[in-house]
Amino acid sequence: MTLDRFLVSPIIETALREDLGRAGDITSKAVVPAGAEAAARIIARAPGRIAGLQVAGWVFTTLDPALEITFEASDGDDVEPGSVLATVRGSARAILGAERVALNLLGRMSGIATATARIVALVASHETAVAGTRKTTPGLRILEKYAIQMGGGSNHRYGLDDAILIKDNHIAVAGGVAAAVESARSAVGHLVKVEVEVDTLAQLTEALEASPDVVLLDNMSVEDLAQAVALVGGRAVTEASGGITPENVEDVAATGVDVISFGWLTHSVRALDVALDVVI
Repeated sequence: MTLDRFLVSPIIETALREDLGRAGDITSKAVVPAGAEAAARIIARAPGRIAGLQVAGWVFTTLDPALEITFEASDGDDVEPGSVLATVRGSARAILGAERVALNLLGRMSGIATATARIVALVASHETAVAGTRKTTPGLRILEKYAIQMGGGSNHRYGLDDAILIKDNHIAVAGGVAAAVESARSAVGHLVKVEVEVDTLAQLTEALEASPDVVLLDNMSVEDLAQAVALVGGRAVTEASGGITPENVEDVAATGVDVISFGWLTHSVRALDVALDVVI
């Protein structure tokens, strides 16, 4: 996955408008001479996996296209505290005006990439993919899903329109697992994958009769996950989700599931500490 500036620009512009408000950066206008120029470095204050450097650069050049950005690191790099990630040169007012939005997005995305990289490392000895979900910050999904990939993870469906995921509430309305899967199959074309969520081995048995592409094994114990993988026997992709933490993820991967998905990679991770320091 690569980021397209055309798709990301609305996010950046909205964030800058929110921060600049009605009158712009009144502090910089009051303190910094109109023609003053400066150079500033973006620095990592903590170890982590970087994601969003290009986005941060776009923030600065959206506010002032004349700003010059020199990248000292790349998305996907692992860095140590004190690492210089980029240098920005040009109008001091523009640099200071764009600073917070650029750092907010870079820190958020790098925090997600860092957490993902940690999980990926924990399951590296198993053939298990690590995936994010739709539990993303409203408006930032494209950035957060990109950050997961920079952490070495993969992505679940992007939205409600690119795959079918039949959850417990759908099943309750449809009248059962098999009925829900069969209805989904008849409603979509051959290119659309059908996944069904099951909570028990009994539900899984019923679901497999309708031949879904993917089964989501929700909040199952490690013991039940192992039985579920054996029961599926390669007839569908198996995905484990719910209650999975860095402490138990390796045990979950050892059950043989194909994918482990984590909502908290995007809804609860801590942003990486990054800063901007003016140097001249």
